[in-house]
Amino acid sequence: MSRRKKLYEGKAKILYEGPEPGTLVQYFKDDATAFNNQKHAILEGKGVLNNRISEFIMEHLNRMSVPTHFIRRLNMREQLIREVEIIPLEVVVRNVAAGSIAKRFGLEEGEALPRSIVEFYYKSDELGDPMVAEEHITAFNWATTQEIDDMIAMALRVNDIVSGLFAGAGIRLVDFKLEFGRLYDQNDMVRVVLADEISPDSCRLWDLESNEVMDKDRFRRDLGGVTEAYAEVARRLGIMKEAGQGNGMDEAAS
Repeated sequence: MSRRKKLYEGKAKILYEGPEPGTLVQYFKDDATAFNNQKHAILEGKGVLNNRISEFIMEHLNRMSVPTHFIRRLNMREQLIREVEIIPLEVVVRNVAAGSIAKRFGLEEGEALPRSIVEFYYKSDELGDPMVAEEHITAFNWATTQEIDDMIAMALRVNDIVSGLFAGAGIRLVDFKLEFGRLYDQNDMVRVVLADEISPDSCRLWDLESNEVMDKDRFRRDLGGVTEAYAEVARRLGIMKEAGQGNGMDEAAS
């Protein structure tokens, strides 16, 4: 498809004007970033892998009646999505102690949490995406109480579904980040839907048996083999027959 007007460029994706009103084209870049863009690299084929993995998960969620912005994949790097008004919050679901929660509470990394925990962070690179409480969210009018309840309920449902998907592939879903948006219909009715992506960029994924890291922590921690780990996730999910197929598929990207 011909390139359309660029509307927004983030650290890992670009949004373009869609072919029809109410749609956008989401393009997956090869950029890898960490620590609020203080660390940056280009990893060939990463965008292709994230596109395919996120497509696979979003399609499954759609089949399970979880409302998302995803419509269909267009090519190796692009998806057709519904245009939504992004709620300026990152919703993090944690199943296992890792990353910041382990540091904050002195937990041993890898320790199972008593139950899945949902946290909110205000989306602001300049402020370092600070953690916020529901009181902040409603006081600053980032979301209503009903929208908060909807996001929590949806995040926990996504956690149940996606945890099962990954467990079936021998992968533990340690934690993950979600974003949500407001979708308006022709009558100006609004509902909250899942937006952005679900991929190894936004999830912590460990091998169920060895606890080997299979996500962006390989980049954060200089472990190497980032795209190889992403390709292995795709292979285990049945998206690609061979772990090394990701870069080859890049030739078909447009």
